[in-house]
Amino acid sequence: MRTSPELRRKLISVAVVSAALLTAAPASVAVAQESAPRPAAVPAALTEAAPGAPAERLIVGYKSGAAEAKSNKAAAADAETKAEKTGEDVDFQRRLGTGAALVELGTNPTRTSVADVVAQYEADPQVAYVVPDRLNKPTAVTPNDTDYSKQWDLFESTAGMNVPAAWDTTTGSGVTVAVIDTGYVTHSDLAANIVGGYDFISDTAVSVDGNGRDSNPADPGDWYNANECGQGIPASGSSWHGTHVAGTIAAATNNGKGVAGIAYGAKISPVRVLGKCGGYDSDIIDAITWASGGTVSGVPANTNVAKVINMSLGGGGACSTATQSAITGAVNRGTSVVVAAGNENQNVSNSSPANCNNVISVAATNRAGSRASYSNYGSLVDISAPGGETRTSTANGILSTLNSGTKTPSSENYAYYQGTSMATPHVAGLAALMKSANSALTPAQIESAIKANARALPGTCSGGCGAGLADAAKTVQAVKGGTSTGTTFSSTTAVAVPDNGAAIESPISVTGRSGNAPSALQVGVDITHTYRGDLVIDLVAPDGSTYRLKSAASDSADDVKTTYTVNASSETANGTWKLRVQDTAAQDTGTLNGWKLTF
Repeated sequence: MRTSPELRRKLISVAVVSAALLTAAPASVAVAQESAPRPAAVPAALTEAAPGAPAERLIVGYKSGAAEAKSNKAAAADAETKAEKTGEDVDFQRRLGTGAALVELGTNPTRTSVADVVAQYEADPQVAYVVPDRLNKPTAVTPNDTDYSKQWDLFESTAGMNVPAAWDTTTGSGVTVAVIDTGYVTHSDLAANIVGGYDFISDTAVSVDGNGRDSNPADPGDWYNANECGQGIPASGSSWHGTHVAGTIAAATNNGKGVAGIAYGAKISPVRVLGKCGGYDSDIIDAITWASGGTVSGVPANTNVAKVINMSLGGGGACSTATQSAITGAVNRGTSVVVAAGNENQNVSNSSPANCNNVISVAATNRAGSRASYSNYGSLVDISAPGGETRTSTANGILSTLNSGTKTPSSENYAYYQGTSMATPHVAGLAALMKSANSALTPAQIESAIKANARALPGTCSGGCGAGLADAAKTVQAVKGGTSTGTTFSSTTAVAVPDNGAAIESPISVTGRSGNAPSALQVGVDITHTYRGDLVIDLVAPDGSTYRLKSAASDSADDVKTTYTVNASSETANGTWKLRVQDTAAQDTGTLNGWKLTF
């Protein structure tokens, strides 16, 4: 692997600056980058990259029927063909967990040369999508635990998250939370709750631990010198960001020291994707896939599958098709994905992966319960949680586990940070409490319950802060003991789903209801299929209105066994509802085993 300063500069040239640990510096960099001119007539896929220098690597998703979708040899041959047609270096690197191919574009690619390669892939009828491999960055920035009194974010009546009352019901036992971040540096107030994770950083210039991917997610430090991560970016010491996030979720509690974790009965699986100057989409995509129980080539099966993923990281631009595919796969496997909204004081629609579908996007509030000055906002924010704001007092930040080393690990300590990075683990911890209290909850039900049981912000928010301030006790109590108190109507009649054929429909007759269907109608689906990426699934209301539950995607995993939440409040409840399923590509078949509606 190349490890020269030139490579590190190139890595940062494609970096997307977003919710970083220290909100001031990254925000100013982002403004500078956004003002850079963009040439006209750039292929659509290329516009997903950050302004500035072009991406060095591309993520290519092939259609399910293409040989390149399943054969590394075919994908490599296709890369060679693209190289011959463009005169550029195009090399197949590896298969991602979603089935997409990662290709490298050689040394010092120009925007024009990248555009030529992208255009060749976009013109290929066997290609479903092609997107840049972008670089992401960290988004930060009544127990007997000695510093519990400083954790206003857990218990204060004004803007705390009402966590202690939830502990009467659950502490998160039986749930693993994957912290996809900088890894973990040993800390005695967290060690008892750490289980096996993985280091997914494939590039040694980013990993700085001397090797590529391996089973050791230890954080060696992510410090960098001035200008090393981009012109004008000042030097920074190591953040130990993943350890701070992990402590908020599951620091050991009632152990007579340090801080308390929100879900202190849960386990943390550290999954390392961020190193010096950030981390690539391709590594994050594989981390999401692996953490949620999916298969990643060359990586051992995960024995600590997470039901909650925390991603306190992000980059600018739209949610890429490649990243969305990984998130959709994780949610379909039953894992909730909680993501920081970002720290640029801008609309979250410009921050990925917080703007992806099927994530819980979290904005940050300060100690007064107002939107923190740095926090992103907008209609795509789902919920707010304490993220702290240290302008007037350090003690108004979020206290958690850390390390005193400025570059490499030294002695353990605790520190106050601020950021949507700090707000996100509050919600991930709450999701773990919910899953522990009721293991049958789906990701859609967890998101819906968090929103439905939030309380109004005690302060102010301009721009949109989601459903309000998350309330742990109220939410856990609402989901305890069952997935729903409503009535379920079901069909157990199996219907074959033909290969690349016409849509099939399965009816359910709903009777005895009054008024309209609920705003959180639960649609449970059980489909056996050998390549679920081919499937399009719709709910059809009695009046013929359709609600898209799942679109076709490059997802090579088997089966769809999940519950979707639909806002069907405009539909009359009684009548014949239908589930419509269509296989849209060749080579795979399946069966709709059954489905159900819960009102």
